[in-house]
Amino acid sequence: MKPDLKQLNIALLKDAASRIPRPRIKLGRREWMVIGTIGVIVAGLLFWWLRPRPLPPFLPTVAVEPVATDDVSLYGDYVGRIRAQQIVEIRARVEGYLERMLFAEGTYVKRGQSLFVIDPKLYHARVNRAKASLNKAKAQALKAQRDLNRIRPLYEQNAASQLDLDNAIAIYESAAADVVVNEADLTQAEMTLGYTDVRSPISGYISERSVDIGTLVGPGGKSLLATVVKSDTVRVDFSMTALDYLRAKARNVNFGHRDSTRKWDPYITVTLADGSKYPFRGLVDFADPQVDPQTGTFSVRAEMPNPDHILLPGQFTKVRLLLDVREDAVVVPTKSLVIEKGGAYIYVVRPDSIVERRFIETGPELNNRTVVERGLAHDERIVVEGFHKLQHGMKVRPVRPIDDNVPANEKK
Repeated sequence: MKPDLKQLNIALLKDAASRIPRPRIKLGRREWMVIGTIGVIVAGLLFWWLRPRPLPPFLPTVAVEPVATDDVSLYGDYVGRIRAQQIVEIRARVEGYLERMLFAEGTYVKRGQSLFVIDPKLYHARVNRAKASLNKAKAQALKAQRDLNRIRPLYEQNAASQLDLDNAIAIYESAAADVVVNEADLTQAEMTLGYTDVRSPISGYISERSVDIGTLVGPGGKSLLATVVKSDTVRVDFSMTALDYLRAKARNVNFGHRDSTRKWDPYITVTLADGSKYPFRGLVDFADPQVDPQTGTFSVRAEMPNPDHILLPGQFTKVRLLLDVREDAVVVPTKSLVIEKGGAYIYVVRPDSIVERRFIETGPELNNRTVVERGLAHDERIVVEGFHKLQHGMKVRPVRPIDDNVPANEKK
């Protein structure tokens, strides 16, 4: 059996290695002190590195923004009624049978345009009679004047008596008076004849006729023929409460009176039946000086252009009235307010990031913003998000609020 050469070689190597002499290092007292000092330092460093560290204090993150000032417009909403600027009834001023109608119903007519014709024959005859009477009176006045002119020189020559002169003067003056009377009768007859041609007193849209052709109209018959409506400009009537009036007076706003010292005037906007907003504005030009005791309201009127005749007289509409403009008012987001029974307060962030709960006096609210009357100054920083986890005197980490209108890929 052959011996294993590999095992033999390993045994020889181990034997050779055991015969090699090993050096012996003898450390002195000084060396051991150095090694101990190094061990202590290393142990201290390890203890310091691995020591339990206190956690940093937790600071709640809140969204903060500065207080801004702005011109705030205050509005009031009311129910209004559209009224035409002018509504004129076309009536027959003389009696007669209606002969013709010279317009199309519902169309635009101009001032002075002929609308109806009433049978004029009777009134033509009266004019002719008045003319004849006037001519007769003029002839008699001319004869009386000639007689007076003949008698006057005879009286001066004592060829005629005083009675003859007085009679001639009286006859002439009576004849001249008859001329005046007949001239007035002729003028009246001509005016009456003119009434048979019924004309429009204004420009506007005419309504449906109220009578048919051949109907007896006038004082003994039906006098209303049609109605003309001028609505290029309309009036909007609405009512305000007495409380609105008192508040307006407190703000030195007088409805219906222009104020040159004010940068704005009370105006209205109206909402149409389909919910859209009418493109034109109307200025308030009248306010009733007394309050209706039954309703506790007073009437206000505004005048509004209506070039396309979109607004129809008689229709109801929603009216929004500019009541006041608060210039340089302190405004805050409504969501930043906390409402309690004791009032409203807001969290203010001081320069050292300490929050302060401050009670404020709020004013009107508009478009998710509230006017602060007292308790807050311009450029102070307020908490707009995250105030539900705050307490007075707490330190916070303020950040800018996230704008919801910014796309998500642009928010940082």
